[in-house]
Amino acid sequence: MGRLLLSGWMTLVAVELRAADRTFAEPNTPEVAASQWAEYQANVPKTIIELQALRRSASIDFSLPGDSGTATLIDLNPQINVWFLLTIRRRSTGQTLSYHLENPSPETQTLALSQADPYGVELTVAGHTVGCTLWPNGQATILQEAQHGDLPYAPLCADRLFLRNSVAGSYTHLERVTSFLRDHVWGGERIVGFVKDQFFRDAFVENRVTAPTSTTFPASPSLTGGPRAPELAAGYAAVAVIPTDLGIDVGVGSHALMMGRWYPARDAAGIWLSVIQPQAVGPPSFLGRKATVNALDSVEAVALDYMVAMDLSKFEVGFALGTDHPRVGWSERVLPTVRDSRLAGPDGIGTVAPLVVNGIVSPILVDQVAATFAGGFKREHGAFRYGPLAQRNNGSHYGFIEQGVVFSKLQPELATLFVTDDGKVQMKTWTAADDALLPHIKFARQNGVPLVEFDEQTGMSSAGPLVNNWGAGNWSGSDDEHLRTLRAGLCLQVSAETRYLVFGYFSTATPSAMARVFQAYGCRYAMHLDMNALEHTYFAIYTLQDGRISVQHLIQGMAEVDRKGGAELAPRFLSFPDDRDFFYLTRRKGAP
Repeated sequence: MGRLLLSGWMTLVAVELRAADRTFAEPNTPEVAASQWAEYQANVPKTIIELQALRRSASIDFSLPGDSGTATLIDLNPQINVWFLLTIRRRSTGQTLSYHLENPSPETQTLALSQADPYGVELTVAGHTVGCTLWPNGQATILQEAQHGDLPYAPLCADRLFLRNSVAGSYTHLERVTSFLRDHVWGGERIVGFVKDQFFRDAFVENRVTAPTSTTFPASPSLTGGPRAPELAAGYAAVAVIPTDLGIDVGVGSHALMMGRWYPARDAAGIWLSVIQPQAVGPPSFLGRKATVNALDSVEAVALDYMVAMDLSKFEVGFALGTDHPRVGWSERVLPTVRDSRLAGPDGIGTVAPLVVNGIVSPILVDQVAATFAGGFKREHGAFRYGPLAQRNNGSHYGFIEQGVVFSKLQPELATLFVTDDGKVQMKTWTAADDALLPHIKFARQNGVPLVEFDEQTGMSSAGPLVNNWGAGNWSGSDDEHLRTLRAGLCLQVSAETRYLVFGYFSTATPSAMARVFQAYGCRYAMHLDMNALEHTYFAIYTLQDGRISVQHLIQGMAEVDRKGGAELAPRFLSFPDDRDFFYLTRRKGAP
């Protein structure tokens, strides 16, 4: 990002405003809208700004002794009203300063170039407009000072606006080593794969089970008002398990938990926990496409899995990119026959600049965050090498959207979680026709093909068609198709009363085991997240106690990813920038 000083602009002589081109009050003309949509679709080199088909621009021209310039404000998605790019161009040099601005109050506040001040913007709330000078004439600007700081979010305009700054993301030791091997060592990807297969396969497996305890615990796993209980095979309703690595308090101390029963998390209204072994789920007849689901092997059948259900009537879901991942260039997985050498990446871009991704929750949301969990695969693994999807759409790279800004296009046939501008969370297999939803999508993340999908015609869910196809399903694992490892996934459970987003932590599992478990829990749709290590399957919930954030990790070992200072714990994604993408849940206004 450019850091050209404006000190040469010392004296204002005349200001020429393009008065009709300063605000976003009017939508783009049909001609501009069509041009930007064609620009978005074109398979040509472009910038990330040109990838935003919905953007609107406004400009101010100003004149100075012997020079002139232009300030341009781009609303990257007016329907979302969160991210803006401000550019200041000096004509004598042609150099441009760029600033990525964030509107922290998109529901109530609008942003535009100032009607009266050629060096500032206007912020309007409930009809009341406040001016804010950001690049005062001839001085070291407020923007430059904020940009030179070390804050990922630098407050501007009396905290009414933030400048997003590039910062370094936190890497664990494992992340640093694997990134070095992949980026700098020939054959590094194969070395990483060998290490994962030899040393991490089944490294986190849990399979501790007690004897039946129906005299101590209720036999039925159902709880009034909670998520839907899973279908269990005969005899397992009275079996209890002892999850010794569990870090979430469900109010039973060190006692055993009944298989498949939902337990409310203590002091975290709307969040529930359940534990299960895949061998305990109901008969295979409920799976639908039985031919696409393999039989359980002896290890994953008894491995302990954790489900965390989050009541979507109480929470809003957000998604943020990490400082480094996922990237926007080409995945090395793609076939040479589908890689366009003219393009820096499958969407025509190779960098997110001049936009900024910083791997941390906005500071105004921190005390509202109820949970976070790690996102999906890095770009290296986020495309197809085998099967039909490898031949289509430049290798079918997984798409992602943050704050209505497209960083990677959503691709047909991929499992997709998305959040619309009304806050509704949806999961489905994307289609080309779904691109009509783009103006209203605030967040989206794709990650492979579905584990479980819903058939609108039958009203039934079934295992995805590629669940047991290692190559065409892009399930990762070793080259000899050893698929069993630590994995995480996500599903949507829908009932007549409530919708739940369910995070699944599988201590060791194949995609077939994941599909069986999600299906047993009545999931309408399910998709894979990440795998192999605790930092990649991280999940934590947060409660406020005496004005301080208390952190409960799903698995106790996940705390190692956070930072410690004496007795204090600085949680990942909330307290410091992270290199990986993540999801976060904030409490809805008025929800307990």
